[in-house]
Parts: sequence; structure tokens; C-alpha cells
Amino acid sequence: MSGKPANLALITLAQVLALSLWFSGTVAGPGMAREAALPPGFLAWLTGGVQAGFVLGTLVSAALALPDRLDPRRLIAGACLLGALANAAILLLPPGDAWVIAARGVTGLALACVYPIGMKLAAGWAGLRDAGLVVGLLVGGVTLGSASPHLANALGGFDWRSAVGAASLAALLASGLILLARPGPRHVKAPPFRPGLALELFRHRGTRLATLGYLGHMWELYAMWAWIGAYLAASFAAAGRPGGAALASFAVMAAGALGCVAGGWLADRIGRAQLTIGAMAISGACCLLAGPAFGAAPALVLALGLVWGLTVVADSAQFSAAVAEAAPPGLAGTMLTVQTCLGFALTLPAIHLMPLAQASLGWGGAFALLAPGPALGCLAMARLVRQPA
Repeated sequence: MSGKPANLALITLAQVLALSLWFSGTVAGPGMAREAALPPGFLAWLTGGVQAGFVLGTLVSAALALPDRLDPRRLIAGACLLGALANAAILLLPPGDAWVIAARGVTGLALACVYPIGMKLAAGWAGLRDAGLVVGLLVGGVTLGSASPHLANALGGFDWRSAVGAASLAALLASGLILLARPGPRHVKAPPFRPGLALELFRHRGTRLATLGYLGHMWELYAMWAWIGAYLAASFAAAGRPGGAALASFAVMAAGALGCVAGGWLADRIGRAQLTIGAMAISGACCLLAGPAFGAAPALVLALGLVWGLTVVADSAQFSAAVAEAAPPGLAGTMLTVQTCLGFALTLPAIHLMPLAQASLGWGGAFALLAPGPALGCLAMARLVRQPA
């Protein structure tokens, strides 16, 4: 298929369909719990297992420089097939079985060759004046998919087997769609492979600072996404208005899709580093305001949540765009994979720290522990502002 809009639409649609594999565990968890007594921690690992597999997969992929040595379309298509099969295997297992978590781990391993490589494909179609918007559109689609489990819960939930089966079928469709896309004009052939190519990310000041900013952003993002639903439910209940938390959670996370697109458009005009600094400053302030707002009128808490949801992910695509632009020729895919690997590895302790912190410090203290992430990210990106173009 020819043409920039058509290829970007194919890449984005394939990404959203494939990443439904990630979201299917969140949707399926409550249904499994209603059907059987699940082991302690099982629900958390339905998502955590995917993240652990994703981190391992990105580590291997980056070490071998696979995103730049292989045809990215075929690599994504093969990964989609593997992820679809691993996800479908859950349908053959009883709820609570340890092999369900293992299957989720393999799913994450497969997605390591979907998400960062899809960003590389999208960046290959970006021009000098729209790189932020191009990658922002892709991450916005993924963000909207991330919010979908909350909408499913608000509508009463779905049969978990149907959710798992639909996600596997979506990934199969994605594997076919991505093969119809073409690499863009900025797609560059990789240099000859040598061990240590992945370490190039740290040898270049621009990619190093952009990655440090990304790590500060990721410390906050997934922990906020993971626990905003529980926070809103508890806050609404404390205010004597317990209903509507699931729909409010969907609205907060879905606002991030608009933030990604608007952030990409703005970053192309004021600068990528400047956009990330502004977004992290606002989302970091929301971390600190979550405690004082707890138990207030639901409309006020929702307003804070919408601002937070809009800004917490508005900068996400811009860290990737910055690395893609600053990467050595032919190594953008490997650089993006290393960056993503480090970021998602950092989300694991942040997510699992939150319930412990909430139990001892309350919601205000727990969310305040996320604020140092965006604060340090702002410092890293401020240094990048001083980097010569």
C-alpha cells in the first residue's frame, strides 16, 4: 500500500489490534475470579507476567539488534502470531493455573517485537515537521486500548473467554495487516551487526538524556494507570457517592489519547523537550494533589483525574520520537527497544510499591512517591533543551 496516511493508518491499527493481547488479561481477570478461587497475587500477575515477558523480550531483541537487522513488518507479523497462540492457550487451561501466567509471559515476549518496532515503522514515515504527531497518533491509539478494560467493567464486564478469544483473533488480523504496510522514506538499513550495538543508546548524549527523561515518566505512568481506578472508587465512596468509578476511570485514561495527539502536534511546534517538561510538571503536580483531593466532591476529583490522565501520557511518544531522531543511522529500532525495555522494567517496582505505600501512607502518600519520577525527568529534559539541535 502506498501513501503516508494509508501506511500510518495500517501501522496504528495493527498496533492497537496486537496490543489487545496485553489488555485482555485485565479484562479477563474479574471473570476468572468469579468462576474460581484464584491463588494470591494471580490477578496482578495476569498483567505483571506480560510486562516481565516484555522486558525480557526487549532485552534479547535489543542485544541482537533484531529491530534493525530484520524486515520490521515480518518481525511484527511473526510476533503477532506467537502472541495470538500464547494468549489462546489460556482457553485450554483452568483459571488460576500457573501455566496461565507462563502463557502471559510468552505473550509479553512476543509483544516486545510489536510495540517498539511499530514505533520505528511509524517514525520512518515522519517528516521533519510532524514526527511528534505521527508517533503521538500511534501511542494515542494504544492509550485508548489501555483504557478499554475500564469501559468493559463499567458496562458490566464480558465473558472472559470471549475477551481472550477476541484478542487472539485481533492479533491474527494484525499480523496480516502489518504485511500490507511499507517502510517509510526515512527507513535506513542497519549497519553491520556487532556485539554492543544496544549500548549505543548510552554513548550519545541526546539519546541518553531522552531515555533518562523517559524513565522518570515511566515511573509515574503505569503505576498511575494501574491504581487510578482503585483511587477513584475509594474517593467516591468516601464522599458518599460510590457509583461511577469504573466509567470515570475509563474517562481519565481515555483522555490520554487526546493528550498524545495534542502533545505530538504541540511538540512539533515548540520542541519535544519543552513539551515533555510541561507535561511532566503538570502530571507531577497531580501526584501531589491526589492526596488533598481524596474524598472531595466526585466532580472535583474527576476534573483532577482528567487533567492528570491528559498530561501523564501526553509526552510518552515524544521521548520515543527524540530517540528516533537522535539515534545513529540505521539503529533507531534498536535504540527504541532499549529505551522501552528500561522503561517497562522500571514500571514493575513502581506498580507493586503502590499498595504497600497506600496501606501505610494512604492514597496521598502513595501517589506522592510517584512525583520524583517526573521531577527528575524534567531535569533530564531541561539539559536536553541545552543540547545543540
